[in-house]
Amino acid sequence: MARTGSFTFDGGAGSYFGTAILGALITIFTLGICYPFSLVLTERWRAKHSFIEGKQMVFTGTGLGLFGLWIKWFFLTIITIGIYGFWVAPRITKWKWEHTSFVV
Repeated sequence: MARTGSFTFDGGAGSYFGTAILGALITIFTLGICYPFSLVLTERWRAKHSFIEGKQMVFTGTGLGLFGLWIKWFFLTIITIGIYGFWVAPRITKWKWEHTSFVV
């Protein structure tokens, strides 16, 4: 497929559905503790299908790399009755961008 334009995405519903179901099952059956592994699955799928100026993206983060941070954030969110959750979303976004680059 020819890549025209600055940003293109070629992901489809079929492959996303399988990835999303697997990620949801991982998260649900571990009561959210293994969410980092689910996040990595979906971010790898997104990056694999994303192109900027014809260059494919790649996600290099690992679930284990995020796991320690996630446990800390999870605990802080619980003990602050959800208030710390407002800080978690931007930190996850930052972590995702720090581990996204172009395929070499």
